[in-house]
Amino acid sequence: MHNLRTKYIDSKKLSETQFKRYTGISWSTFVLMTEQLKMLVPAKGRPSKLSVEDQILLCLSYWREYRTLFHVATSYGVLELTALRIVRHVEDCVIKSNLFNLPKSLAKGEGIDWNVVIVDATEIPIQRPKKTEEML
Repeated sequence: MHNLRTKYIDSKKLSETQFKRYTGISWSTFVLMTEQLKMLVPAKGRPSKLSVEDQILLCLSYWREYRTLFHVATSYGVLELTALRIVRHVEDCVIKSNLFNLPKSLAKGEGIDWNVVIVDATEIPIQRPKKTEEML
């Protein structure tokens, strides 16, 4: 059986440096995010299968590893749609809190080329034409 709390419990064993490599944020930022999300847990409705901590880890793995929602959902034992809802919820809570910001100035130094191309690789369902006998 899939242990749904395994990700958070396993990550608690990581040092500060390892946790930052794993998630991209420090333990203190993670704790602050957890506190903010716990304040915004809906009072009504069915409780989530995942703890708040695991919801944040799911979202961080989606952001950091560029995995598809299907792969992230599979890792956490939830449906793809559930993973999408979790990511959107965490994003909304993080934005509303106004506590988390990206660095204001860009890093400077040798070997940094800021003339890059950014490609949006958002998952979008497409419709493929049906094969006809003429195509076969």
